[in-house]
Amino acid sequence: MRTFQILIALLLLSTSLHASASELPEQAYQIQPGDILNISVWKEEGLQRELVVRPDGMISFPLVGEIKAANTPVNTLRETIESRLEKYIPDPVVSVDISQLQGNIVYVIGKVNRPGVFPATRNVDVVQALSMAGGMGTYAAANKIRILRREAGELRSIPFEYGDIEKGQNLEQNIILQPGDVVVVP
Repeated sequence: MRTFQILIALLLLSTSLHASASELPEQAYQIQPGDILNISVWKEEGLQRELVVRPDGMISFPLVGEIKAANTPVNTLRETIESRLEKYIPDPVVSVDISQLQGNIVYVIGKVNRPGVFPATRNVDVVQALSMAGGMGTYAAANKIRILRREAGELRSIPFEYGDIEKGQNLEQNIILQPGDVVVVP
């Protein structure tokens, strides 16, 4: 009887954990320069385009003109296009799809086994990026790793000490990387 009660309690705990995890709001993907978008307007064959988000973050679409797409969720871009098209088309139905995530990349350089450019198709933290690069090389200075991040035109250096992570300490330094971040392993 005791085993049955434990099983029921575990089942209820599992169900409540699953429910609370599914209730968490997901952060919407922000379109990045380099991403390839498919934009179409329902019943308007002349308004279907595959567009690359330019380095300045803008796209051009017929009847709409220039639109800032970078750092914008897909739904927001869709709504902006629809509102601008309303002058020309009654109740436009716009579809915006990301066909390729070319802009969401991180770089890992230095003394790692496979330095390079890595697509971040989901949230990637520093340890995961190091893993994607095949781990650190033999002579890597694991406690002198830096993350280079450009914010508002300024380059910022963020320290990362792998030794602390191995000990389970200072876990907050294992930040989620942003598109364009460079992990430098000296």
